[in-house]
Amino acid sequence: MRQVKLLVFLGVILIAGMSFTGFDCSSTELTSAKLYIQQKNLPKAVEALHKEVEKNPKSDEGYYLLGYIQGENEDITSMVASFDKSLAISQKFAKQIADQRKIHWANSFNKGVGLYNKGVGSTNPDTMKIFFDKAIVAFNNSITLLPDSAGGYKNLAFVYLSAQRYDEAIAPLERLNSITKTADGFRFLGEIQYNKGVSSMSKYSSSKKLEDSLGAMDHYEKAIKVLEEGRKYFPDDQNILLLLSNSYIGANKITVAIDAFKTGVQKDPKNKYYRYNYGVLLLGANKFEDAIENFKVAVEVDPEYVNAIYNMVASYAKWGATIVKDIDEKKLDPSSAEYKEKASQAKEKFNLAIPYMEKVVKLKDNDASMWELLGKIYANVGQNDKANEAYKKADQLRK
Repeated sequence: MRQVKLLVFLGVILIAGMSFTGFDCSSTELTSAKLYIQQKNLPKAVEALHKEVEKNPKSDEGYYLLGYIQGENEDITSMVASFDKSLAISQKFAKQIADQRKIHWANSFNKGVGLYNKGVGSTNPDTMKIFFDKAIVAFNNSITLLPDSAGGYKNLAFVYLSAQRYDEAIAPLERLNSITKTADGFRFLGEIQYNKGVSSMSKYSSSKKLEDSLGAMDHYEKAIKVLEEGRKYFPDDQNILLLLSNSYIGANKITVAIDAFKTGVQKDPKNKYYRYNYGVLLLGANKFEDAIENFKVAVEVDPEYVNAIYNMVASYAKWGATIVKDIDEKKLDPSSAEYKEKASQAKEKFNLAIPYMEKVVKLKDNDASMWELLGKIYANVGQNDKANEAYKKADQLRK
């Protein structure tokens, strides 16, 4: 999962405060509580206020003052509960309560950002975890204070993602998507479900248990649902499109996906992302020629679109490998005309892949796996000297 960047509240950190213009006619407990608050003796004030609300359950001011102190003590859950009780009795302190909520929301939000940044900046895993855990508490507090504010859900989800607690990121991402529409919200939620599908399918490969296969399909379907919705709002987001095409492939719905992306290509023929993802789907369906055509258009639009260039290589290489496999399965006689024709076709495909693969290693010069793949392609067409040079380069990069 890629690194994420938190939203930042651009206002200054606000300070909660309270002042009294005087003590009007009130109970002994309220008068004592106000005096204790002025003296900053909050434990005594809390004691007095608990007595107040016990004696007078309809004390709107008692619950308001209790909530104020709980906020000062950073007990946000209790603060909100006390404020709600005050408002249920009357609206006398509605403005003060709204102001306190905003103040504590801003402080909690900014505190969460600061803690997250400290976690990201730490090189010690244990220290990083401590800061991330504290950031999660802070953002949960901000959500408790303003439950309809998208920023809290987005940042909470991003902390969970950075902490690799992916399952816990699902709920805030779903809530974020219900409040507002952001590419990040759809993208990361889709990516979580897609990765869970990949994990379940990998588990099925070894277990052969039906529930693992069904679990994988369920996650792929959830990913498709989220990403299709995301595509409606962000039709050109390359990450959403790539995850969507991969999810369709994982769910064995390649035909459905091909039709969907074909429509996108027809509407916007020069959209490199639609061309690329359409090509990926066609490649998955072994429609090599059509896949290559779409990758070429994407590269014409963006000559350094390395993913499209690489997938042209993959298309030619897979095309060649498919021909070789056909030769082996048919057990063709090397002296036969059919063998010679197919062997020539396979070599042609590998040769066509070479210039694109050479461009890939120029764009990704420090990637050992790319150099190794170039070596394999050289070897397939008998260019052994170049193959050895590519393998040597790959070995050097791995040292």
